[in-house]
Amino acid sequence: MNEGAENEMVAVPPGRVTLSDRRTERSWPVEIAPYRLAAFQVTRTLYAQITGERPGTSPGDGSPVEGVSWWDAVRFCNALSQRDGFAPAYHFDAEGDAKGEGEGIEWDPSADGYRLPTEAEWEHACRAGTSGPRYGPLDEIAWYRGNSHERVHDVGGKRPNPWGLYDMLGNVWEWCWDVYDAEVYGTYRVLRGGGWFDEHWSCRASVRRRSHPTFRVDDVGFRIARSVGD
Repeated sequence: MNEGAENEMVAVPPGRVTLSDRRTERSWPVEIAPYRLAAFQVTRTLYAQITGERPGTSPGDGSPVEGVSWWDAVRFCNALSQRDGFAPAYHFDAEGDAKGEGEGIEWDPSADGYRLPTEAEWEHACRAGTSGPRYGPLDEIAWYRGNSHERVHDVGGKRPNPWGLYDMLGNVWEWCWDVYDAEVYGTYRVLRGGGWFDEHWSCRASVRRRSHPTFRVDDVGFRIARSVGD
């Protein structure tokens, strides 16, 4: 990754994706408007510039930040928006925020600031027009248990997908905006992409995982998106 590229955004075209859930055997189509998505997962360097903190176990600053909660990620998005002169995408309710359970927050779709991608946006971008479980041979595109030596790696070290997005599979799982299944799991949020500790079957475009929005896990990070104005 070139210096200063941590915040590089890729224009993602509109499209349609069909999401599916193995547990419920349910599938549902989603129409997607154009948006922008970061070419790289948020690095420890960028995260430290904005928050003053460097979570994670890697000694390198070019690795993706990991061990950050969903709440950490959305707060980072607002702080980065304010630094770059954009309207923050998220509005917090003080009482709900204090509970720390993913409640008390609203997303303003009209804001031009940074945000987490929706689950549908994430899968659409990951597939990048391909139809298989992955956008290329796994060892060429992802750090996973079979080649990672059970550690995180600097972003951008593997081949990008056809739209120029790196590490969409492997390295660290990525937080999405969506609630996973409110009826069964409450405020748990969606994770996508697989990570450095996962077997090959978890590193597929369709795989969904979940975690509580306050949990900080050592193979979970995120990448940022921005809405495209009319």
